[in-house]
Amino acid sequence: MMGEQGPRVAQIARQWIGTPYLHQASLQGAGADCLGLIRGIWRTLYEQEPERPPAYSRDWSEPSGNEALWRAARRHLIAKEKSAAWDVGDVLLFRMCSGAVAKHLGILVQLGPNAAFVHAYSGHGVVESALGTAWRRRVVARFEFPKESG
Repeated sequence: MMGEQGPRVAQIARQWIGTPYLHQASLQGAGADCLGLIRGIWRTLYEQEPERPPAYSRDWSEPSGNEALWRAARRHLIAKEKSAAWDVGDVLLFRMCSGAVAKHLGILVQLGPNAAFVHAYSGHGVVESALGTAWRRRVVARFEFPKESG
């Protein structure tokens, strides 16, 4: 992670725990989906979002195979090499099913044998989950937030 930002990102993500799941929302305590969680963290770090996402369906762009979420992450976040160390504060991009588009995001909040991430999960809200084998094998890319200016 660039500088000391990773622990701050993890701390901000944990403040969202308990926020109900609400598709396309991004308001701590009121409702968020996985993208909304990332957007909320971004606003806390930088005060405004780099772009407003267009309306999106729950299946994202699966019918077309369009990796819209991955492209948006590359536009605004810093991609990490697959061989790079995993760091607290990493943004994790998941492909939920083989052959499907990557359409789920989370924040790595703990490393080691008890690795965990925070994410907004349909039917559960914003939660902290163990990053076990089932989740880890679905990670297709990792990113970090750009360094805060000032």
